[in-house]
Amino acid sequence: MFSRSEERSLNKKGKQTPMKAAQTILHVGLDVHKDSIAVALAAQDGSLRRYGEIPGHIEAVDKLLKKLDRADQQIRLCYEAGPFGFVLCRHLRRKGYVCEVVAPSLIPKRAGDRVKTDARDAEQLARLFRAGELTAVRVPDEADEALRDLIRGRLSAVFEQHRARHRLKGFLLRLGLRYPGKTSWTPAHMNYLSKLKMSHPAQQIVLEEYIQAVQSATERLDRLTTQVQAQLPGWKWEPVVRALMCLRGVSVINGMTLVAEIGDIDRFESPRQLMSFLGLTPSEHTSGDKRHQGAITKAGNGACRRALVEAAHHYRIPPRISPTLRQRQHGQPEQVRQIAWKAQQRLYSRQRTLSLRRKKSVVVVTAVARELCGFVWAICRALKHPHPKAPTRTSEGSARVYVLKPDLKFKSGAGRSRLASSAAAPPARARKGPTSLAS
Repeated sequence: MFSRSEERSLNKKGKQTPMKAAQTILHVGLDVHKDSIAVALAAQDGSLRRYGEIPGHIEAVDKLLKKLDRADQQIRLCYEAGPFGFVLCRHLRRKGYVCEVVAPSLIPKRAGDRVKTDARDAEQLARLFRAGELTAVRVPDEADEALRDLIRGRLSAVFEQHRARHRLKGFLLRLGLRYPGKTSWTPAHMNYLSKLKMSHPAQQIVLEEYIQAVQSATERLDRLTTQVQAQLPGWKWEPVVRALMCLRGVSVINGMTLVAEIGDIDRFESPRQLMSFLGLTPSEHTSGDKRHQGAITKAGNGACRRALVEAAHHYRIPPRISPTLRQRQHGQPEQVRQIAWKAQQRLYSRQRTLSLRRKKSVVVVTAVARELCGFVWAICRALKHPHPKAPTRTSEGSARVYVLKPDLKFKSGAGRSRLASSAAAPPARARKGPTSLAS
């Protein structure tokens, strides 16, 4: 080793330069709450210690980082996704720090651990973050998050409308009043409700309040639906939404819901990964020679799953291009329209086959929605043109990728009877193993 004087002389002569010290990494786990943030530090040498609690605001985090920041140390932070959103993550990334938002449902937990405190949670985050065993969620930009909030606000308005209608119907059913018509919540039904007269004034007040609640919820839903549709022009994901609208059952609302919740489709290397993200894969309990598959996991995005299930109901009808669907497909690439047409043929045959096996209607619709998810993935990837020099990773799984055959011709409304008879035949057995998406 050289002394400082010898080192300076060697530097001046140019014979030897001092070695630059390697930069260490400090992993910081944050257990974020409304009024406090528990902090734990995991150093690269294997040490783990509790730092303590700091106030639950951004200024306190900045003050903490000033104390921990050193020239020979890189700070990486993580915290669980929750009601506090991505404000803290965006703030830290703008300052140049590495910050990840962790999926809480994918954090490894010990079966025998029965003690849960804020300090222990912070320690667990720091330790697992250092070991690389945490799964980070995608942090959307502020514009996409704002539009996603608008779509989720509309979805909450749908739920509120359902609850208001159920309260009114339950109230009338308890009094023995039944609507003689076939379809509820039509102008005729609302006219029937306005003419009802209760035997007691108190019940009449309840009826009027329930009717006003239904009308208020309906007006609120209409306003939010109009605002969601008005946000589509000019959105950076508008081409993807327009392409997804080529699918039967995927209108503006469902298309914007899928794109806003999923985000960039390139992060899913296969349709199976997207199905798993949306919770459409079946649950499984396998032990030894016994294998049991149950209902879908539902451990994913509920808004996208709901949109796909709603769209899956439209594939009970034989394949055809309606005037509304033809208008939505106008101006879209030929490859996208080919995928949408193949989806109609495939999903209608799938629905018919499962129905002939006496499967429950909910099981049939869920199975169709799962395969529809694969066509959504195919359309989104068809719009992407990767750089020819960029290395591509092939999926190691056995997910089914739907192939566009070159001899498959796009058909419009002509020849529907011949098409319906051919689609009614049982589908051919799917080829096993992954295939490539041909143009």
